[in-house]
Amino acid sequence: MTFLLEARGLSVGYGQRIIAADISFALEPGKVLCLLGPNGGGKTTLLRTLLGLLPPLAGEVRLGDQALPALSRRDVARRLAYVPQATPGGFAYAARDVVAMGRAARLPLLAAPGAQDMRVAEEALERLGIARLADRPVTELSGGERQLVLIARALAQEAQCLVLDEPTASLDFGNQALVLREVRALAARDGLAVLMTTHHPDHAFLVGDAAMLLHAGALVGPAPPEALVTAEMLASAYGVEAVIATLDTRNGPRRVCAPLI
Repeated sequence: MTFLLEARGLSVGYGQRIIAADISFALEPGKVLCLLGPNGGGKTTLLRTLLGLLPPLAGEVRLGDQALPALSRRDVARRLAYVPQATPGGFAYAARDVVAMGRAARLPLLAAPGAQDMRVAEEALERLGIARLADRPVTELSGGERQLVLIARALAQEAQCLVLDEPTASLDFGNQALVLREVRALAARDGLAVLMTTHHPDHAFLVGDAAMLLHAGALVGPAPPEALVTAEMLASAYGVEAVIATLDTRNGPRRVCAPLI
């Protein structure tokens, strides 16, 4: 099987300083893989390496059947879309124009988006249920709405693999649910492969097909969330006692976790 994104024996870090080593995993179409880990554990460094912004210190990253260094930045952008954390401020571009910026990898150098590109942008807004925001300046949107606009921009790239860096960071409870629902739908409905970092182990239960934990220079997993997110593992990684419980909900049983303080 050819995976959309694959890490093989990867070591990541800066210069001669290795932050994490022996990292291997693969992303499949239609699946969400959640990357957990404490601050300073190497999640951001790993993402930057997967995106080709940092060279691996060992091992390799592959997109499909090709090694990442063999691809141009334009080719990488056509296969792999990155969704950063939404932050306030910036320029007051209309949401439609921000989404259309995702077409850059599909355009000739210095070319402006054409009618077809704008149609793709409109379709991406529709897929995420935010077409009503198309003419709104992104500076006037809520955090959750801005995050969905950034995800729509990634969809406009027409890449089959999405990498999301803490997509619910700084969002309120309702907006977290909004974004997580769409992340799950992109995999289940649209068949995209999704790698998502998060500080909330609970999110692995909510949207993850598998989870992995980066801690103390090593990667644990990938494994089913129920097998990886345990009280023992959370205590080891985060240094806190936690409880894992199963609740009966209208959508069936689901697991939750919370720290004991």
